[in-house]
Amino acid sequence: MAEPAGTKPKRILVTGGTGLVGRGIEKVVADGEGRPDEEWIFVCSKDADLTNAAETRALYEKHRPTHVIHLAALVGGLFKNIKYNLDFWRRNVHINDNVLHSAYEFGVQKVVSCLSTCIFPDKTTYPIDESMIHNGPPHSSNFGYSYAKRMIDVQNRGYFEQHGCRFTAVIPTNVFGPHDNYNIEDGHVLPGLIHKVYLAKKNGTALTVWGTGKPRRQFIYSLDLARLFLWVLREYDEVEPIILSVGEEDEVSIREAAENVVEAMDFKGELIFDTTKSDGQFKKTASNGKLRRCLPDFQFTPFKQAVKETCDWFNAHYDIARK
Repeated sequence: MAEPAGTKPKRILVTGGTGLVGRGIEKVVADGEGRPDEEWIFVCSKDADLTNAAETRALYEKHRPTHVIHLAALVGGLFKNIKYNLDFWRRNVHINDNVLHSAYEFGVQKVVSCLSTCIFPDKTTYPIDESMIHNGPPHSSNFGYSYAKRMIDVQNRGYFEQHGCRFTAVIPTNVFGPHDNYNIEDGHVLPGLIHKVYLAKKNGTALTVWGTGKPRRQFIYSLDLARLFLWVLREYDEVEPIILSVGEEDEVSIREAAENVVEAMDFKGELIFDTTKSDGQFKKTASNGKLRRCLPDFQFTPFKQAVKETCDWFNAHYDIARK
């Protein structure tokens, strides 16, 4: 059957396809957001070691993608980053260089890579916007990861100026949702809280949250982020990155996040803040002004509802959840 005019089939390769964001994209595509002219291919580290150039090339050779969503990265929470900054730098730089260069060599039409708000300068004015990425050093706690992620933006500009490639990047704020890494030692704040509440409830103990509970974060639900990724892949035409986030008015404190998890998990025990533990950055408030100008009508899932859905998923899938 002939393809309708103007709808050449797209083969979309998603690296890091079994992680938090990859699973979110897979779900929204399966739930009706995918299009008939799109073939989605989700790959993970078992399919190829992306730190290895030959394996990365072989992956592109096998799937011949027309589009790539690049999510694969070595990631970890605050305490893991502090310990292994060099490893985070080297592994991520190799992954990103291999994925982007293979995309260029195989004539991929568009690549959307995933950055993080932790890449922004530590000393900055708020709210942070897309123009400020390279305005100063990132927070010292995770400089390896942050600089590696910043280099994607540098490479995107280079590939565009030298070869005309349409490679871009998105900068989500704190992502959470089903299929997260719920490891308490080196996971991120919200999934770590969910696991802690689960264990405190099961063991009849108090819930201890690291730090003062005062730092503030913008959380974005993985399924909202997934829908925005599809829009970026299909509609967003700039090389410059775009922040994908809820508004500044939707920032919540770690204490409020913990209270939402406590309510969602129906935890009745005591809530304690261990102020001997580091808080990390107090805030990283990002402006979603550019997103709002491009997509004024996008509806985010309310935080309380998204936390409840995530907690319900974790309760139902405790045995298989990453932890």
